[in-house]
Amino acid sequence: MRIDGHAVAGEILEKLKKLPKPEKIFAAILVGDDPRSASFLKQKEQVAKELGVDFRLYNLRVELGNDGLRQEVGRLVEKKPVGGAVLQLPLPQGLNPHYILNAIPRKKDVDVLTERALGAFYNDRNPVLPPAVATVKAILDKVSFDLAKAEVAVVGLGALVGRPVSLWLTGKCKELHLLGRNSDLAILSTCDVAISGVGKAGVVRADMLKSGAGVIDFGYYYFPDGEVSGDFSPDDAEAVAFYTPTPGGTGPILVAELFRNFYTLNSQKK
Repeated sequence: MRIDGHAVAGEILEKLKKLPKPEKIFAAILVGDDPRSASFLKQKEQVAKELGVDFRLYNLRVELGNDGLRQEVGRLVEKKPVGGAVLQLPLPQGLNPHYILNAIPRKKDVDVLTERALGAFYNDRNPVLPPAVATVKAILDKVSFDLAKAEVAVVGLGALVGRPVSLWLTGKCKELHLLGRNSDLAILSTCDVAISGVGKAGVVRADMLKSGAGVIDFGYYYFPDGEVSGDFSPDDAEAVAFYTPTPGGTGPILVAELFRNFYTLNSQKK
């Protein structure tokens, strides 16, 4: 089963359209001029337009450096009309994303990437989930997957996907395997679902997987000719119970969940 991320995202957005629209600005911050980052922000802008949300893009110069960028991000997002903010990652080489991200107040952190928001999430006290976690939850709900009886592998333990997803899964599944750099992927043959966020084409293949397993793929790999691939090669997709394609799988759901967070955080404000 091929999971249509656009369809799942559409269901989330239809629910949001029935809620009171936040009369606040969704601030998106782009440092530099990376075309891939600009493309991801364009997707967010399109969703904001569909919802009627006031989306504003702020371009900041790399030359500001870590201190200048932290100061400018803080100045932008502290403004009262701003109800949520994202700093598009990755940042250009030489910049410290954690240092700059922490200028975003927890109450406006729709990405759940600042230390305060992550700390609250790790202690089950944050009002919203990291978008990658919410995406996994949405997909598992869509296929009526029973985590309690499942053996699950998380491939890649990065800050955006693997780390928060792993924490959320802890205690929810029968057995959890955390597979970082240099881990033996042979364990995938026993798992009921693999969640991957490596960004390396073909790192997860159908012949590695247990028959009837599922794959949730967050990886993005760009070939020199401009083609895009995920971590999972769907050549033998009939061997798996479900999988997310790249593009068109987890990406649209992530964006929809980002806006769900924006609505939730602003619904709590008096």
